[in-house]
Amino acid sequence: MPEKEINITYETIFDLLRRERNRADLQKLNDTFFEDVRSYLNEKSRIIDSAVEKPVSDAEKERTLKQIENTRQMLRSLFERRQQKIIQMAVMSSRNPADTGGHASLLDSEKEMIEGVILIIKKFRQQILSQISISSTQKQQKPEIKQEIKPAEAEKEHKTQLESEAKKNEPFSAEKTKVVRFLSSMPQFLGKGLEIYGPFEEDDVASLPEEIAAILIKKARAEEIKHKNF
Repeated sequence: MPEKEINITYETIFDLLRRERNRADLQKLNDTFFEDVRSYLNEKSRIIDSAVEKPVSDAEKERTLKQIENTRQMLRSLFERRQQKIIQMAVMSSRNPADTGGHASLLDSEKEMIEGVILIIKKFRQQILSQISISSTQKQQKPEIKQEIKPAEAEKEHKTQLESEAKKNEPFSAEKTKVVRFLSSMPQFLGKGLEIYGPFEEDDVASLPEEIAAILIKKARAEEIKHKNF
């Protein structure tokens, strides 16, 4: 049975690596590339193994060993460079499935790789977008926390407010006073000691001398606010 012809050499691998590094797109490799490389390495290994039966100079043996080592390093660099390009192609294809530029240059094993990478990228993108969507929805639906005001506290707050309004309209006086709420607007007027009161608007609350308060109550212009109503 005739030996299979070896279609690849040390120089061929070197040229393939150089072209892969110098071009942006993926170069086309023969479908039998892996098989050809395996045959080349096996042939070099046979040279070393046959040195026992067939004399080989030390220089030849050392040169062959160096070629095997360099070939493996070049092949590693070649496929690392191709992997980088394949990942970039996968990112583009995950965004736009119609973008299949360069896929024709893929080896069968590389086609399996790019399909797997595309699935991983799509899954990761869906997870991130889902988390963002959930976070946004939770933020929008976050219930507003309202502080509950107990009846007793509300009554106390109302009393304080009424007293504050009364004091605001209260002139300095030692006379006994009454707190009244105005039932209608009242223009400015003078007291017995020429004190100025008002003007007042409907529902205004003020502390007035008892005599003035009595007159306003009698004329239905105001009503007294008892402490028990606070």
